[in-house]
Amino acid sequence: MTRTGFVHQALCYGSDDEFLEGTLEFACDGLAGGDAVLAVVKNHNIALLEQALGSGSGDVEFVDADDWYGYPCRTLGQYHAYCADHGMDRRVRVIGEPVWAGRTDFETREWMRYESLLNVAFAHSAHWILCPYDTRTLSADILRTATRTHPELALGARISAPSGRYADPADFYADCDAALPAAPLPDDCDDIRFARGRSAAVRGALAAYARRSGMPEQRTYDMVAAVHEVVVNAVRFGGGGGVLRLRSDPDYVICEVADDGARNWAMPARFPGHLQPDARAVGGHGMWVVRQLSDLVAEDLGPTGSTVRMYFRRPGAFIRPPAA
Repeated sequence: MTRTGFVHQALCYGSDDEFLEGTLEFACDGLAGGDAVLAVVKNHNIALLEQALGSGSGDVEFVDADDWYGYPCRTLGQYHAYCADHGMDRRVRVIGEPVWAGRTDFETREWMRYESLLNVAFAHSAHWILCPYDTRTLSADILRTATRTHPELALGARISAPSGRYADPADFYADCDAALPAAPLPDDCDDIRFARGRSAAVRGALAAYARRSGMPEQRTYDMVAAVHEVVVNAVRFGGGGGVLRLRSDPDYVICEVADDGARNWAMPARFPGHLQPDARAVGGHGMWVVRQLSDLVAEDLGPTGSTVRMYFRRPGAFIRPPAA
């Protein structure tokens, strides 16, 4: 299966045989062509592929999907790093099966957004990503969305077709925001006003709140670094000040930064912080770093005021079982 340019396909399967029909030849063709092959799938599917590949399984790198698909932005960063390490002079083929079970509606929407953003993040590469979707367990909404986030549908061994419902990532991004607006913050609150020269006080108050919320030391450090980056941007571009709102719910510690309204505002880049910036670029790194340090991020950026909300999962937060 010789292809040029980036390829991103969804494979909808309803049995073990259908999973193997769509993935086995994909892996074998990659190995035969000298590609790096990475399979990030459920444990059950790792066992299926290893058995089917036989002695060739040692040439495929297997990763349990539960260990890889933690949070969308960091997963995108992991794929960037893997492709940089393994695909400088060759194609990387990925069998990537996101974990949908146990997600909240907000988390599910962000994973849908992630699938669409892959088309932008790797648009100029020659890599090939095949994303299996198990029709036995996934909701109709997730399966429908797969046809909007993948330009092609894999129909079996070496057979594919264009998706007639594929959406431009910019349009899909906007649809995600419109379909699930940010929920109101919990009522119990700690609000901290900030302005130029007050960043040290904000960092101290934030660190104290994180520790009171039971956050581990490393995550407290990550939280302070991410929020500080957004506060500095708010001071610089958002009218010189704003408010940091600190909240907790059963799942997350939530940090929301709202500025006072921009006087020095420029249209942000498309998909702010989702796409890895050029390491040599002078700017454009801030929101990428914020998303790598946070678990989830929601943003509303505009010329009359901007809000960035960062989520950090609480230790021991309940992970929901798959829906029946």
